[in-house]
Amino acid sequence: MNETETLAEKSSAGILPDRFRRWFAANGWSPRPHQLELLSRASAGENMLLIAPTGAGKTMAGFLPALSDLDRRGPHKPGTRPYGVHTLYISPLKALAVDIARNLKRPVVEAGLDITMETRTGDTPQGKRQRQKLKPPDILLTTPEQLALLIASKDADSFFEDLRFVIFDELHSLVTSKRGHLLSLGLARLRRLQPRLTTIGLSATVSEPMELQRWLVEQTGEVEPEPAAGLIQVKGGALPDITILKASNRIPWSGHSARYAAPDVYEALKSRAMTLIFVNTRSQAEIVFQELWAVNEDNLPIALHHGSLDASQRRKVEAAMAAGKLRAVVATSTLDLGIDWGDVDLVVHVGAPKGASRLAQRIGRANHRMDEPSRAILVPANRFEVMECQAALDANYVGAQDTPPIGDGALDVLAQHILGMACAEPFRPDDLFEEVRTALPYHTLSRTTFDRLVAFVATGGYALRSYERYAKIRESEDGTFRLTHPDFARQYRLNLGTIIEMPMLNLRLVRPGKRTGFGRGGPALGQVEEYFIESLSPGDTFLFSGKVLRFEGIRESECLVSAAYDKDPKIPSYAGGKFPLSTYLADGVRAMLDDSDRRKVLPAPVREWLSLQAEHSLLPRRDELLVETFPLDNRFYLVAYPFEGRLAHQTLGMLLTRRLERFGASPLGFVSTDYSLAIWGLKDMGAMLAGGALDLKTLLDEDMLGDDLEAWLNESWMLKRTFRQCAMIAGLIERRYPGKEKTGRQMTVSADLIYDVLISHEPDHILLQATRADAAAGLLDIGRLGKMLSRIKGHLVHYPLERVSPLAVPVLMEIGRERVNGSAGETMLQEAVDELAAALEGADREEDE
Repeated sequence: MNETETLAEKSSAGILPDRFRRWFAANGWSPRPHQLELLSRASAGENMLLIAPTGAGKTMAGFLPALSDLDRRGPHKPGTRPYGVHTLYISPLKALAVDIARNLKRPVVEAGLDITMETRTGDTPQGKRQRQKLKPPDILLTTPEQLALLIASKDADSFFEDLRFVIFDELHSLVTSKRGHLLSLGLARLRRLQPRLTTIGLSATVSEPMELQRWLVEQTGEVEPEPAAGLIQVKGGALPDITILKASNRIPWSGHSARYAAPDVYEALKSRAMTLIFVNTRSQAEIVFQELWAVNEDNLPIALHHGSLDASQRRKVEAAMAAGKLRAVVATSTLDLGIDWGDVDLVVHVGAPKGASRLAQRIGRANHRMDEPSRAILVPANRFEVMECQAALDANYVGAQDTPPIGDGALDVLAQHILGMACAEPFRPDDLFEEVRTALPYHTLSRTTFDRLVAFVATGGYALRSYERYAKIRESEDGTFRLTHPDFARQYRLNLGTIIEMPMLNLRLVRPGKRTGFGRGGPALGQVEEYFIESLSPGDTFLFSGKVLRFEGIRESECLVSAAYDKDPKIPSYAGGKFPLSTYLADGVRAMLDDSDRRKVLPAPVREWLSLQAEHSLLPRRDELLVETFPLDNRFYLVAYPFEGRLAHQTLGMLLTRRLERFGASPLGFVSTDYSLAIWGLKDMGAMLAGGALDLKTLLDEDMLGDDLEAWLNESWMLKRTFRQCAMIAGLIERRYPGKEKTGRQMTVSADLIYDVLISHEPDHILLQATRADAAAGLLDIGRLGKMLSRIKGHLVHYPLERVSPLAVPVLMEIGRERVNGSAGETMLQEAVDELAAALEGADREEDE
């Protein structure tokens, strides 16, 4: 025991209750100093943020104040009012809430605490949820959506009457999204219901602690900001041991599956007790899982875990992991936060992590012990990703974080919250406005905007006010707003939340040849995107849950499938979650291209690829934008290398295509990756640039984010798609009704009709305002594109070529996988690109390491 721990043990005598001191001693442990400090300060009523590395005991630290207070309070006495819920634990993941409940039972039972503890998530049966409201547990472990349901209940006052602590786990992951905005509004209501509650935030990776410290406390709206929550920041922890896979097979030019690495990943996990294999999308998870089973000669127990799988199947995987019965699990983000799988001794990350913070979070799942290094292997799926993985590795070793800022609160989320508060009780606009402004994301909200949102919930807006179904609240004579009909409360509960998934169909296993309308079928396998199923014909096979399935037909909201025994599915995989469309490691990749010394650490095939680029064209400098032009297969190409992420590149491609059309270049289409952008057309854009018919400075001027952007948005499908999501969150259109559910097609038709009405008759509608804000910040990444256009001023380099460059091959190989058309049509060049890639492979002059 070191000196710090000895002092901590001595100081615990006056802070830690006797039963906990005995429990620590019985297990041969001593409470860590940060655990005792958090206990002392939170018990005194101070809101606290704890930032600590993985394995530092954050969860125990967060719960100690609540457990100690419950110990002092004692059990409920007969004849007195039953207690309400004492402590809320809020997690970003259902699996995390379940895992924490399981791990917390040990100290509760072994210390002899007489308390009740339960979980409440979307998977919790309705009967249990109702029972929890009538007889609340002392500690309730739940999610942001369930909190929103609880505060929208008429009995919220009594349920939260005894609330003392609210613990937010993985706080950095909660606060930056619309879920975080909804949660901040929920916290504002909790403070109104129970002003003496204490908040505790737990986080392992934070770039701006002060933002989280402010989020945890009530905002007053004064010029001087409210004192932030207290901060305890634990330093230390063993540096992770991260390597980039040295594969026996050659690294592909493009693609995201990383099939080439399956034998090497399998060899790595064979020598480990348990390995977590993280991927970025559900389709990647399916492919990687199948590839590992194909090489699983030892029949090792390997499982799959992602959000589309049936809840019971996910729970079985989690239970098997906890019991140490698995050797590997292929997972998406469903397992990358906080879960304490103590036996995991290796993390494999397939594909570039797209952020230093995400990488640190996922690597922390290995060992989960502060003083032992987490071991991880990065598996780049293509050659560009090798550089991104190296940049992520470098960032991780220096402790760089890249979590996004919290930002202003979303208006569609606030509209949903306003309706929820009317479900709980009639509200006065003045009171609710002041309450909402105590939440950090909404502390600068104007009264005018708030009143417009109340009017929207009350009427749907000027253009829709004649339709009764949009009049959900109305003002009473006493000045309060209340529901116009109880049905709106039921619809609110059915449609609450900010996560808008693609329309899904349930997968049901049946016997081969079983068509719609015959019997109930077999077990549920999970869910698949509706648009994917609509593209299939009976008999088509596809990959799901690690199995090749045959499509049999659709029955109501179910997709009927049978087991197929084909080795290769006809449709490689369903789409699943989309591949992350932006990266915060772009500058690291640009710096690597600009520094020959930094490139020395890259694998030989990648170094040779970049050397070929330097011979045939240029390697762009860190502050430059390289633009190449060349002919190929009777078309002319312009390829740019901004390295700013796919979202910004897609927006840039849209706008550049419009400008090229205006200048007569006849663009046919474009395709983008996280690293580059390719536009092809009928006219020789290289010759036009050389002759002055085109000018790069004009093409890439910042003014493209003005009129060009506005004109494109008005013509594109992007705003309609974004409006559909905002309308669902705001409650303007609802997918679920008691006993029925709209299909994705019905939702799209409803949203498009309303969008057209509003654009024509009320273009300043509050929901259109929210839609444009969402599109600019999310789908378009306007802020990042604007910074890029500013950065490249005076640093544009055009290099004309007679043939495609090595650096351009990966983006050209994406043509056919994803493309956006220009006005002149489209073309398919996959065969030509394949031939060129083969030729360049033959030119690689190195021996595999």
